[in-house]
Amino acid sequence: MKRRTFLISSLSGLSLLALSGCTPPKPTPTASPTPTSTPAPSLVPQPAGMQRSSWSTDPFARGSFSYPAAFATPQQREDLAEPVLDRLFFAGEAVSADAPGTVNGARASGQLTARTLIALAEPGERIAVIGAGAAGIAAARQLMDDGFDVLVIEARDRIGGRIQTLTDDSWPVPVELGPSFIVGASRNSLDEDFTGLEISHTEFPPTPEARTPAGVIVPVAPVGAEAVTSALAWAAEQAQDTPLSEALVATGSTELSAEDSDAGISDLDWLDYQLATANTLDSGAPTTEMSGWYSPTPADIAADDTRIVLGGYLGLVTDEAADLDVLLSSVVTRLSYSEDNVSLRLATGESLTVDRAIVTVPLGVLKTEVLEFVPALPFSHRGAIAALGMGTLDKIWLRFDEPFWDTEAALWTTVGDDTLDFRVWVNLLPLTGEPVLVGFVSGERALALAETDDTEFTDAALRSLEPFATAQTPTPAP
Repeated sequence: MKRRTFLISSLSGLSLLALSGCTPPKPTPTASPTPTSTPAPSLVPQPAGMQRSSWSTDPFARGSFSYPAAFATPQQREDLAEPVLDRLFFAGEAVSADAPGTVNGARASGQLTARTLIALAEPGERIAVIGAGAAGIAAARQLMDDGFDVLVIEARDRIGGRIQTLTDDSWPVPVELGPSFIVGASRNSLDEDFTGLEISHTEFPPTPEARTPAGVIVPVAPVGAEAVTSALAWAAEQAQDTPLSEALVATGSTELSAEDSDAGISDLDWLDYQLATANTLDSGAPTTEMSGWYSPTPADIAADDTRIVLGGYLGLVTDEAADLDVLLSSVVTRLSYSEDNVSLRLATGESLTVDRAIVTVPLGVLKTEVLEFVPALPFSHRGAIAALGMGTLDKIWLRFDEPFWDTEAALWTTVGDDTLDFRVWVNLLPLTGEPVLVGFVSGERALALAETDDTEFTDAALRSLEPFATAQTPTPAP
């Protein structure tokens, strides 16, 4: 079945249907050696080094970040943030009402939860913070600075959670398997924080260089973004929330032309491009699961001013964690709470009792129910955990001895072939002077590739890079 036919039939069929952990310790999906098996049949040379993430299979993450799922509401994030008996608190990007899915949201949530706890607690109380990611460390820092006895309990053998920076002599720059960017830099203090820590970061150019499967550079047509904008506007007028996929059907996106332009790209290709390089990348989820009411519009996504961190994102967390009492490689399996205290059981069989606790484990872990709450959480909390979405975005970092590409663009995208897994690439050569490429895969494709070995994962990335392997003449704008 041709890819355009598949896209149309998939959408049309829908109209018929109207940063931390608490699981048994397993190896985290971090550094991966350079593949040594037979090279993939690709126009792109084999890399000299490779690193990849696999957040969906990471038992301490079970996904990359939360997103506005169909039929979920922002109120449910606030519900999850409500203290339970004034003893049990939740923090993290998933409970951020203002910036869910971001490091800024996670840190702000941790700080806000700490302030809420401080207003309820007595001086000198012992507080446990479960999870040493951005939210957990931010909360613990504020509590400790306010004079509380704080213990941070982390399932991994490191701090940072979904912030994961690898430094290795074989790599000329720090490798970020988690967040690399400061999203909405003008709306938060992360820019200033990194500057104060003397961690290198710079403005990231937002304009992509889009190429066809043949490697021809084409100007990005607005038809895809316009179709999604129209679909979201239609969804906003409905009596109840509806998935973005159904909104696209209702507004006639399946009727977009599949006829090729001179460059071999159709209007339907541009819709696929918008979804693959923006909406799915932003949510980490398929359109069938995105909210028509609360998903950001293409204009909102494009308007986010972005900076890229080049000097090590983890430095933000390690600075705040200085002198904190952190218990690593300790998995919490059971949390019992009452009006008097909170008791924690570890996978080792050890237990401890504290006055209050802040849970900052990722939403994906809470969804697995591997952390037992006794008694069961209130219905509003359980409903929020079930309804909110957890998306997946994975990265591959490729280091080459020399560049095989000739473009100076920092952001690459591909259009016209929806069989490619990695549709968005960051070229670090113009930013660092090093021949390093970073590829992004999200949603269902990320979930599928997470089950593959390093060789297959790398092969998929190299095939996705073929449009950039040879010099091409740009196609003039119409």
